[in-house]
Amino acid sequence: LKKMTLVIFLLTFIIESATENLCPLRTFIDVLEGEYFSLCYHESMQEYFQEEAYTINWYKENAGKQQLIKETHRIVSQMNFLEFWPAELSDSGNYSVTHSNGKQNFTIQKWTLNVLERNKSSCFNKNHLTTEIKNAGTGHSLKCSDLSVNENDSVTWYKDCKVYENETERKLDFKTLTVQHSGIYTCKILISHEGKIYHSTNTIKLVVEEVGRDEEIETEIGIKLLQESLSSHVLLCLGKEEILNCTGFLGYSMREDASLYWLNNQKFPEKCTGIPENESSICEEELKKLQLGNKFYLTRLLRIKKVTDEDMHHNFTCMLQVDERTQIKIVKLKKGNTRDLPVHIFTTGMVLAVLLPCVAVAVVFVCVMFRVDLVLFYRNICRRDDTAGDGKEYDAFVSYLKDCVSPTEEEREFALKILPMVLEEKFGYKLCIFERDVSPGGAVVDDIHSFIDKSRRLIIILSQNYISDRAIYELESGLHKALVERKTKIILIEYMPISDYNFLPESLSLLPSKRVVKWKKDKSLPMNSRFWKSLRYLMPAKPTK
Repeated sequence: LKKMTLVIFLLTFIIESATENLCPLRTFIDVLEGEYFSLCYHESMQEYFQEEAYTINWYKENAGKQQLIKETHRIVSQMNFLEFWPAELSDSGNYSVTHSNGKQNFTIQKWTLNVLERNKSSCFNKNHLTTEIKNAGTGHSLKCSDLSVNENDSVTWYKDCKVYENETERKLDFKTLTVQHSGIYTCKILISHEGKIYHSTNTIKLVVEEVGRDEEIETEIGIKLLQESLSSHVLLCLGKEEILNCTGFLGYSMREDASLYWLNNQKFPEKCTGIPENESSICEEELKKLQLGNKFYLTRLLRIKKVTDEDMHHNFTCMLQVDERTQIKIVKLKKGNTRDLPVHIFTTGMVLAVLLPCVAVAVVFVCVMFRVDLVLFYRNICRRDDTAGDGKEYDAFVSYLKDCVSPTEEEREFALKILPMVLEEKFGYKLCIFERDVSPGGAVVDDIHSFIDKSRRLIIILSQNYISDRAIYELESGLHKALVERKTKIILIEYMPISDYNFLPESLSLLPSKRVVKWKKDKSLPMNSRFWKSLRYLMPAKPTK
């Protein structure tokens, strides 16, 4: 029995090691037409010994229905592999593999396969490559695809579609990178099958950059899961809905082959699309890609519609996979401490709710309608100061249209005269206005980033003509600090009526609220107008002069 256990352990280790690189866990896969390709899943040897008889079936979705794949000379099923000799454009679609014991069917894994058309005039397809950005002076290796197991298969490397130095190894090593090494590298593997020769390619765009003094802070390009987006333990209440968020940082270029997904006890959850709202289940939302400034992120939500006792014993795993690198974060659920209200407090509350309904409604109405006035009154009475000791130099950085030709000078006058006259002279705030406060001659991008970092708020004066090179950088820098670093809050002033916000970056919708204050010209000029009260409400609390 001990020898048998040892044999099973060794077989499991060998199979998992052999398929670790061959079976990527990402669910969205691109492949070029005319090339060999295989779908596969990580197989556990325990399934062989737990059940005497079982079958593995592969399916492709056709007109919304799962259709069993029948083997042909071109499409072959072998153990945990579905091989294409070669892939054709018609193979694009949704695939799944199931395990059946005669009584129940279990879905092991699902994929979406996209077969790209081959570029007849080039050795690669620009939509089927990965980008790697590295610094000059460092060592690096480019790795070829692991689609073929046989180490004797012929490998040829190309740089910009020309044979590269007769390299025939699966890994292309650079001891010291230089800018001249930049280029598009393609490795081509020749695979023999039933007397015919097939091929598989892998294309990598290598960008080698010189590291300057301004890049000393962020010189390492890599992938990582943002720890602030996930906690190892989540406190919650049974029977309630819980949403887990996982966000991954990809670096400074979007990786088309990057994948981020959830596992529930090592099984893929269902997609939330198509599941009725009232159905109790665990599902994951669609993958979202974000760009904040020059940084790229992936994010995906896991929705637990109704938490049960069984969920407390599950491991919820978020996995970020790029190339052969994988980052994992495991989340466990814990019961939160819930206490019932004492009887006397509950009774008193019920009596007050019955006897004084009108008073309660009136108080709520006043608090909602006059919330801004009440908060400003409280600040004034208590002399509250949120700016003391936070190390910031300015209360707000003002971003407005500068580089484009405006139909009138009203917007410029509002930013340079009216706004400072009221906020600075009447209410004691200190504003940073680039055109007024920044000395010419410096690096504009660095100056903008520095002054936004020194400011407690970013005030954006919006109009339909707002977007320019400098304005969009100010907006994206502020969005990065508001969404990722959570250091700066954004205030949007709608200077002119805007019917469509589509000209703004999509990531603006991720703010907790739009925080929009509307300027209504003469109606907004008095200092006791709703505009100035709303603007002061969004500004940090500070005693007036």
